[in-house]
Amino acid sequence: MSSAYPRTFSHIGISVPDVEKAVKFYTEVLGWYLIMEPTEILEDNSAIGEMCTDVFGPKWEKFKIAHLSTGDRVGVEIFEFKDQQQPADNFEYWKTGIFHFCVQDPNLEELAEKIVAAGGKKRMEKPRYYYPGEKPYRMIYMEDPFGNILEIYSHSYELTYAAGAY
Repeated sequence: MSSAYPRTFSHIGISVPDVEKAVKFYTEVLGWYLIMEPTEILEDNSAIGEMCTDVFGPKWEKFKIAHLSTGDRVGVEIFEFKDQQQPADNFEYWKTGIFHFCVQDPNLEELAEKIVAAGGKKRMEKPRYYYPGEKPYRMIYMEDPFGNILEIYSHSYELTYAAGAY
């Protein structure tokens, strides 16, 4: 019997309607590294084709994917699927599943404005302080230009919650 130990985060997959525009946004606005240019993957007998059929089932036909990496080496796979659907509101937080991801920037106000200038939007009027008047730890919910919800923290997760943020 093995004991549990904290696994590290490898990567996250994000669906978008236009992989090239998403690569531009995530590299220019968030500064992520481009590891692999957008590439078309086909449903065929190749190793990657068979792997994707195992995941998506038959008849997925094709998709585009790009690979990026954050400053702390977490991978980000950007997918553009055939017949991609853009929900009117991608913030159904009450449903099971991932409803946001979070990035960290000490100047979150500046990053929030860059996101808005690049076609994203604020989901909150202004950043909120976890310890008003005591510590500068702040957060704000945003939306990328493709409808994906992202949060920005001013400080690390550990610093923010180690003292019982609320």
